[in-house]
Amino acid sequence: MKLIFRLAKLDDSREINELVNSAYRGDSSKLGWTTEADLLSGQRSDLEEIEEIVSDKNQAIIVCIHDQKIIGTVVVENKSDCAYIGMLTVKPDLQKSGLGKQLLAAAEDHITNVWHQHDIEMTVIKQRTELINWYLRRGYSPSGESRPFPYGDPRFGIPKVEGLEFAVLKKLQT
Repeated sequence: MKLIFRLAKLDDSREINELVNSAYRGDSSKLGWTTEADLLSGQRSDLEEIEEIVSDKNQAIIVCIHDQKIIGTVVVENKSDCAYIGMLTVKPDLQKSGLGKQLLAAAEDHITNVWHQHDIEMTVIKQRTELINWYLRRGYSPSGESRPFPYGDPRFGIPKVEGLEFAVLKKLQT
């Protein structure tokens, strides 16, 4: 499979938003090995958020394209003290293909070689243990820190369960 990795353009925003929501929520997300559909309903992102990220000089979305379709994305953010990785998305029926590993590597490469950052952090909903374990196998470590879930903000989704919070994972790139 010939894959192209590049930074997202504003024109990609609608396709990115549709992919992200299909991979994180609803029945379509259950085609993959990891989903938030049992924890949250509603949207994972909206068009406005995607456009804001693409337009922000301190953020980028790396897209993976196959046959002129976006099949994976990952958000990177250049913060003052570290870089942040989030919203790693793989088309559900392509999960388990190794694409997630390639997207994560592309994000880490961008962080290290473009932004010259070496400390990386991410947040993952604590209840998503299978996903946390996947990141641990990729060299991320639990920081021991947690952050609250933004209850009451439908932009992040509508919780189906109580007690959601984010685990903070970190990695030091050498």
